[in-house]
Amino acid sequence: MIPDSITDALADGTVPIDGMTNTPGTNYTTLLVLRELESHAVFTTNGQDADITSLSVIGDDGSIEYSPGLMFMRKQTGSDRRTGKAIQRELLEYDQSDSMDVNDMNPQSVESALYGSAASGDDDVDIGVTSRVMYDTAFTVRDASACIDEKFQNAPGEGYAKGSTANIREPDFFEPGTLFPCTITLRDATPAEVAFVAAITSRNKRYGAATTRLGRVNNRILGLYTGSEEGPSNRELTAETIVSFASKSDRTLGDVVQAPALNADKAATYVRETYDTACEETIAQAPVDDEVLDELLALTGDDDLQAMLEAQQPHSQSFIDDAIAADEN
Repeated sequence: MIPDSITDALADGTVPIDGMTNTPGTNYTTLLVLRELESHAVFTTNGQDADITSLSVIGDDGSIEYSPGLMFMRKQTGSDRRTGKAIQRELLEYDQSDSMDVNDMNPQSVESALYGSAASGDDDVDIGVTSRVMYDTAFTVRDASACIDEKFQNAPGEGYAKGSTANIREPDFFEPGTLFPCTITLRDATPAEVAFVAAITSRNKRYGAATTRLGRVNNRILGLYTGSEEGPSNRELTAETIVSFASKSDRTLGDVVQAPALNADKAATYVRETYDTACEETIAQAPVDDEVLDELLALTGDDDLQAMLEAQQPHSQSFIDDAIAADEN
């Protein structure tokens, strides 16, 4: 079970384990994360070209337009959900399967009750569940031209001696060291569900395409926040991190986004400072003490996590059962 020290610290952004309801409230808990690539990664929509957009960054001495690479929210949620369901299969037992297949999800499982599921046509549990875990597109701190590489290879041949062959263009690769500031926000979640998402975030190591060979990611959990509204967007976190790099190292904004590399530890500090400042000035959230976050992360090992999921499971099932009963009435 979760210690009272954690439950009390999360009270402003969570609901009690026996207080889950189908009526949305304004209880928000946010995990602040810096995703750092540790290998090449492929994030594309068409299977070939990296996803890129254009953003404006305004600093103390001017502004720039730059083109960050994108890690769309579905690249994050899909990988995290697969990790979450794998953890469930390892630690819990269900009477029915619970997979990523739309028609084979168990809405009453902890993962599906939290991350959502579609109505499958099952006569017993024919109901769709809206996700209470919110992600957003993440942006690279550096310009796409500085952190995305186009690679070519020669067409393979079988013989010992081969003539010249045409080059084959491989998908765009995000370079190791690429940084994505981002948030994961839970709405009306229980403390056990927060611990579950923290475990997923800390355990999940690969994102994007070809994850058996690429996409190694270090998810740095920088802070935990609770309150009655969502926090800053990923776009704001990224822009302010660029401004901090420039102002604290006597560089221009353009120098920062075109840098061959950026220090991840400094980036983590700047992302955290940006979020903390927003809590002080503009949003109704407050940071949870780092000691509490450390205590929460210490509970994400198999034994503790299994106990928390076992305690959460009947409440997740009751949450869905109550929604089904209300829908039928």
